[in-house]
Amino acid sequence: MQYQIKYASPLTIRTDCLIVGIYASKKLSSAAEKINIACKTAITQCLKNGDITGKTGETLLLQELKDQDNKALPSKRILLVGMGEQKKPTIANIKKIHESAAKALSKLNINNAVSYLADIDHKALPEQLQEDTLLSSAIVASDQAFYQYSEFKSDKHTVKCNKIHFAFENKGSASLQKKRKTGQTQGSAIAIGIHKTKDLGNAPGNVCTPTYLAKEAKQLQKTYKNIKVSVLEEKDMAKLGMHSLLSVSKGSKEPAKLIIMQYMQGKKGKKPAVLVGKGITFDTGGISLKPGAQMDEMKYDMCGAASVIGTMNAVAEMQLPVNLVCIIASAENMPGSQASRPGDIVTSMSGQTIEILNTDAEGRLVLCDALTYAEKFNPAAVIDIATLTGACIIALGRVPSAVFSNKQALADKLIASGDAIHDRLWQLPIWDDYQTQLDSNFADMANIGGRDAGSITAACFLSRFTKKYPWAHLDIAGTAWVSGKAKGATGRPVPLLTQYLIDNHC
Repeated sequence: MQYQIKYASPLTIRTDCLIVGIYASKKLSSAAEKINIACKTAITQCLKNGDITGKTGETLLLQELKDQDNKALPSKRILLVGMGEQKKPTIANIKKIHESAAKALSKLNINNAVSYLADIDHKALPEQLQEDTLLSSAIVASDQAFYQYSEFKSDKHTVKCNKIHFAFENKGSASLQKKRKTGQTQGSAIAIGIHKTKDLGNAPGNVCTPTYLAKEAKQLQKTYKNIKVSVLEEKDMAKLGMHSLLSVSKGSKEPAKLIIMQYMQGKKGKKPAVLVGKGITFDTGGISLKPGAQMDEMKYDMCGAASVIGTMNAVAEMQLPVNLVCIIASAENMPGSQASRPGDIVTSMSGQTIEILNTDAEGRLVLCDALTYAEKFNPAAVIDIATLTGACIIALGRVPSAVFSNKQALADKLIASGDAIHDRLWQLPIWDDYQTQLDSNFADMANIGGRDAGSITAACFLSRFTKKYPWAHLDIAGTAWVSGKAKGATGRPVPLLTQYLIDNHC
């Protein structure tokens, strides 16, 4: 899908579908008002008849409207979209409006559309919502509405609409035009990154293996020459002493991979940001076998890795001037004669020993070695992203991801970027009071801390491997995918991570 900017009057645009907004107060947007006057108050009549009320996300399609001289408008169709209350808009509202419009478009037999829904008076925007963020969010929401994963269906899903112009009646100042262009560039790139993340997350476990993830990373290297990829095999990891990570892959015929992607387009010598993704391509729980119900969703246990690849994709697509390293710790967690047993003790790359009391707490076992490996890059900050604990879903549901950090300034920056792009975080503590739950009689630590505060003790475990740099841990167990009829990967937290890099590392 292509997303572009256009400056023109809604009365002169030729397109398969023109999209204009109506507020809940029944006031028409500027573009809608011009169409209404030209077409003998056709839109006002729809409001009087109750065909549309202006409620956020409501849509109504009008076809073959004619002007005062009984001539057809240049646009074949007019899509009316409810914009809700006419007040300072929020990102959540903006997203809902554009998502609804895109869903309506996806049902039409059209090739292109022009939308005036982002043409909001910039003076009316709240301080934290700038034109670039507004347009970026509009593009991302539209693209998500068009997305479907049909790779393995006989009847492939295709959306005929392949281009959307976001139109504005007035160009405004040069700085305003620049912000809009920035929003278009960033939104299009983030949409590509989310699409990549969703595709990887939705792929079945018999396809998306650690080897597959490595191939996907190398494909990015072919597409973007500024990305450098290297892959550590199991023998390489064994030489480095990554026995914690390797303990997870022992029960599977699929070999583990440590995938490193480097994009060094920032200032020379500037410390890089490092993203570390959990890439458990299927998680049975190992010997501590999970219940069978919904185990199919454990293909999503690599969504941390998928989001890291998606973020790298977005960064390279928009050519951000940033130094970025992405590390993916990938393995398949299976039961088998060689699988780790509860009670086994392994030595991590850091030299610390770990008693594995539960083989289903495997994410932290692969992450801890990857976090130690991250030290070699002398990072400005390290952020790990992982579908780590079911306890996180109990604590926070599926609205925010959880953030833990050993540096409050880093947590604050991540939270601010998440709020700006509406990919939100909620901070949980990693106080020393919780560390004793990880005590072991036989090793330096256990890999679980009991039923209480499961997300926190998991973060406490990881914190023991991150003492040499600023670090944050994002638990995305509740936000990486949705279950039920709409089951599928969400692409989060690609928007958050990309916005964080834009805000803090460019």
